[in-house]
Amino acid sequence: MKVADICQIIEEVAPLALCESYDNVGLLVGDPRMELRAVLLCIDVTEAVLDEALQKGCNMIVSHHPLIFRGVKSLTGKDAVQRCMIKAIKNDLAIYAAHTNIDAVLHGVSGRMAEKIGLLNTRILEPRSESLLKLVTFVPHSHADMLRQALFDAGAGNIGNYDCCSYNVEGYGSFRAGEQAQPFVGKKNEIHKEPELRIEVILPALRQAKIITALLHTHPYEEPAFDIYPLRNEWKQVGFGIVGDLKEPENEIDFLLRLKTVFRLKALRHSPLLAKPIQRVALCGGSGSFLLNRALDSKADIYISGDFKYHEFFNAENRIVIADVGHFESEQFTTEIFYEAIRKKIPTFAVRISDVITNPVNYL
Repeated sequence: MKVADICQIIEEVAPLALCESYDNVGLLVGDPRMELRAVLLCIDVTEAVLDEALQKGCNMIVSHHPLIFRGVKSLTGKDAVQRCMIKAIKNDLAIYAAHTNIDAVLHGVSGRMAEKIGLLNTRILEPRSESLLKLVTFVPHSHADMLRQALFDAGAGNIGNYDCCSYNVEGYGSFRAGEQAQPFVGKKNEIHKEPELRIEVILPALRQAKIITALLHTHPYEEPAFDIYPLRNEWKQVGFGIVGDLKEPENEIDFLLRLKTVFRLKALRHSPLLAKPIQRVALCGGSGSFLLNRALDSKADIYISGDFKYHEFFNAENRIVIADVGHFESEQFTTEIFYEAIRKKIPTFAVRISDVITNPVNYL
């Protein structure tokens, strides 16, 4: 088992291409070819976590928050980040981060929060836009089924809860093979007309290269014709936040008390209560105040997130209850996602969840 193998497993769940432009994810410290003994999972990389990894015989750390957010122009140990980097390098410790990329997937950070609360019919609160493409290609009937399947296997043709989606139109193509060509059908220097099927599929932009490779490998023509169009459709499986429904309505106070238990809270900040039951719940792990309007549009009764500022609580305007459970508290179950992903692929590999509480916020 090598560092690169763990990176690949995490990226199958949360592709690096899904991260925000300001983020810094992936392998931050270490050699991807290094042999692994064990992996430690955490929310934040601190000096205490590094000591724990060494004590437990782990030579790779997978964290939610990146150790390195901005460029490092010197490495002198002048702050905690640099001290962690130096200690990791000295002890051959690899450090990997999955941050906004695992925030952005349906079963990521917010999805795990929704599971803990018991939400049903969950969907992305703010789906990502301008991340989908349409591929159009033309193929002779003899190879249409084979080509469609190759595109599906590469990740094309998924729409919501449906896969293997395509649109097909009968027609014919015309072409003339040049002297240097090796045509699959037709003769050199003669215009040829071939009955063909026009196949259209939707694909995520991040999988474009893989899908085009599959097309070129499977298509029988020497020079397959295809077009790629950008789409404005929302990608409903990717984005920030989650909205869903409780099985039964709950009293506001009872629900807030349940939140305290589920998220192991010492305190819970909230906006004024509205004296009505809670059934539809919107939420976002981490700092999610930017999604409040989305929560209002979804007709949620309550919005759960972290890091709300004083004045932002006024924006509830007696239309929704805001519940601030805290940044760390909302993301604390992210290590479970890492753990399950790795153990699913490699059941016998040593994976440990950190015992260090890295939350820098304390309550008196």
